[in-house]
Amino acid sequence: MKYIYLLCLTGMMCYACTGQQKEQENQEFSVSGDTIVVSSESPIAKKLKISEVQKELHETTFTVSGIVKAIPNHYAEIASPFAGRVTRSFIRLGQKVDKGSPLFEISSPDFFETGKVYYQAKQEMELASKNLRREQDLYAHKVSAQKEVEEAEVNYELKKKDYENALAALKVFQIEPDQLVLGQPMIVRSPISGEIVKNNIVIGQFMKDDADPVAVVADLNEVWVAANVKEKDMSLLSSLKKVEISLVSQSNQTFSGTIYHINEMLDEDTRSVEVLVACDNKERLMKPAMYATVKLTDEPAESILIPTSAILQEEEQAYVLVSSGNNKFLKRKVETSATDGDKSVITSGLQSGEKYVSDGAFYLLNAN
Repeated sequence: MKYIYLLCLTGMMCYACTGQQKEQENQEFSVSGDTIVVSSESPIAKKLKISEVQKELHETTFTVSGIVKAIPNHYAEIASPFAGRVTRSFIRLGQKVDKGSPLFEISSPDFFETGKVYYQAKQEMELASKNLRREQDLYAHKVSAQKEVEEAEVNYELKKKDYENALAALKVFQIEPDQLVLGQPMIVRSPISGEIVKNNIVIGQFMKDDADPVAVVADLNEVWVAANVKEKDMSLLSSLKKVEISLVSQSNQTFSGTIYHINEMLDEDTRSVEVLVACDNKERLMKPAMYATVKLTDEPAESILIPTSAILQEEEQAYVLVSSGNNKFLKRKVETSATDGDKSVITSGLQSGEKYVSDGAFYLLNAN
């Protein structure tokens, strides 16, 4: 009987303590839906700091990875247009060359045949031209018939077309007809000005007409940095103010660049778009295939920034406690876009001039 009495007494004491705790919480604040009312006598009220929402100039900055690339039309891979044997080289690695500078010389039966076809077509066209003028003169003196003049005109047009095709074949391989000497080796020339960055030419080697390039000429005074910008950040690309690039090999130095092109196609696997940034590289510190870190900054714009600590998280939703006076607060959903130090940029949910809990909001985190 005594044991039952003690058990009942213990239960009554626990119930009394629980009731006191709930009563104490109710005295500190009350909750009705999304509205929280804090008692003026509660210690929590003194720990809440109320601030006014204000706009300030903000530059959104985000960082992406990139890779240095040579500009395609500043880069040329040199291969032999004809099968043949290399008889001479005019270059060395690192040498500066101009457009049209000789690179190497090759003795090629195919080149000899192309030159032969050109000279033959040229002679036949000149002969057809003379024959046409003669027939026209005879017709003018009523010695020849109209039919013979027309046949001469058709023959001339055919020979002229053969000559133009043979000339085009030389032009494709950067061969100037005036410099062509039948029987001499072919000189392969540089299509661009730049520097010899690769030289695999070996005197005496035989090249096939489909062989890999044996030399590379590149103008690296300007390069591209290909950066991959995520889909969520694409809207910022139109207002970018500056681009800064840093390299692993030059950790203490940054390079400036300008956006040259934004790809129209989105990579479905990475959900990103390629952005080409043009960079001055006269000091040659940026090498193709180097990894880079690209920092993009947009134009300053007026934005609402509040302390990140003022933003409460409930499951996947962020919210802020907006003050309506008399220790009354409303849980307001907000959306953020970026952070700036210890502040977050608010894109929706708050208006300039509103009051909110800027410090101490976590005391009401579990209010429900």
